[in-house]
Amino acid sequence: MTHPATLTELQAHYGERYRWLLLLAVMVGTMAAIMSSTIVNVAVPDMSRHFGLGQERAQWVASGFMIAMTVSMLTTPWLLARYGYRRTYAGTMWLLLAGSIVGGLANDFSLVLAARVAEGLAAGVVQPIPVIIIVRAFQPHEQGRAGGIFGMGVVLAPAIGPSIGGLLVDWFGWRSIFFMVLPFCLASLWLAQRFVPTMPAGKPGAQRAGGKLDWRGLLLAGAGTVGLLNGLVQLRRGPAAPALLLLAGGVATLMGFVGWQRRLGRNGAAGAAAPLMKLALFEHRAFAMGSIVAFIYGMALFGSTYLLPVYMQLGLAFSASHVGTVLLPAGLVLALTIPLAGHLADRQPTHLLVSTGLVLLAASFVLMGSVGLGGSLWVLGAWAMLGRMGLGFILPSLNSGALRGLDKDLLPQGSSVINFLRTLGGAMGVSACGIVLEWRLASHGESLASRASNPARLAAFNETFYLLALLCALALLAAWRLRPGPRLKPA
Repeated sequence: MTHPATLTELQAHYGERYRWLLLLAVMVGTMAAIMSSTIVNVAVPDMSRHFGLGQERAQWVASGFMIAMTVSMLTTPWLLARYGYRRTYAGTMWLLLAGSIVGGLANDFSLVLAARVAEGLAAGVVQPIPVIIIVRAFQPHEQGRAGGIFGMGVVLAPAIGPSIGGLLVDWFGWRSIFFMVLPFCLASLWLAQRFVPTMPAGKPGAQRAGGKLDWRGLLLAGAGTVGLLNGLVQLRRGPAAPALLLLAGGVATLMGFVGWQRRLGRNGAAGAAAPLMKLALFEHRAFAMGSIVAFIYGMALFGSTYLLPVYMQLGLAFSASHVGTVLLPAGLVLALTIPLAGHLADRQPTHLLVSTGLVLLAASFVLMGSVGLGGSLWVLGAWAMLGRMGLGFILPSLNSGALRGLDKDLLPQGSSVINFLRTLGGAMGVSACGIVLEWRLASHGESLASRASNPARLAAFNETFYLLALLCALALLAAWRLRPGPRLKPA
């Protein structure tokens, strides 16, 4: 007896529980992808000593992964349309598995870097898929709860991963970090073979006729992203002139990418490559507003994730163990808030939940400025938990709210674009926080050279937090317009 493969066969075989089994299958793989993106950071010092690396070369372990992940997200719709759900999803897991094994066994840093790029490519392709699954497999009144359960599982990966990773590095060295994701990859492959359908994401054969990948657009997007992110890093660490040149080149290349996508979308010639980013998506108000929120939210989320540990150790002079005391409860609050917010998302308007989350997140950034030298650890922990509660309100609602008005054939495109913008915003947010912090430190006549803190250094950190609060306020203007309009169908 052959195992059911199509969506209809799987639904008939497993019944009502099938959609939850499908959600579990894609959740395990996404946990592996997200864990691979965060856990390697704890191994960078040990890896740097092993290969004799300077800070700039070691930084490429994280930067190479981030750039590959950001750009590869744009290929997800083409891969799903050409190869279907199961082959695309399983292919990303095999690539992630291979990258982890090669990275863990490598004796040359160039090979480690290549393995990280391969992991980033896999992580980028897989991340838009769960959102497509949730919107397609679940009824509108169930999507919030499904997103909440999925979000709770995915959030636990970066919350617990670095803690376990730190122990593994201490016990077995940096190579053990790469092998940590292997059980998740193997489990996801087993689950994919049983529960992920083979059918393509759109109508059968919808894009197979053309079948071409937009390589020119992919190269433009990749070059623009590399220029933009490297320009920000250079602006933070080196002379301004080369940095500004890189930034200008990155912006110009990304504008060229947008122009090329507009041309492809307008011509639509038979046999021509389909655009990686259908600009017609932005004609749908909820999607356009959701994209703005996703980009700014990514900046605030990733920027604060970078800033908080530095602030607590070098601004408030807390020990590393105290930092863990603050961040772990905040991570648990986030994991508990997401399913609650997902339950509310099935009953409350998207714009209300996302706006509430942004208000809580902005308030937490502002309140961080009230914690002075010698301030209470518990007060700081309360403000951190308030911010993570805000994130919990945003996560299950934003994607479903932005995509709900799209026709099902546009869901892969919409999901990849939303994830691309959020990840690009996150990569920019980390560098932007570093740049603003150093600018404010210099204006106060301070630096982070010594571990001893003082009111001037603390003021620079507080002003950087206020910038993050301002970003959340700007996102709030777009979030309030996250209301459904007429359904957008493919052109």
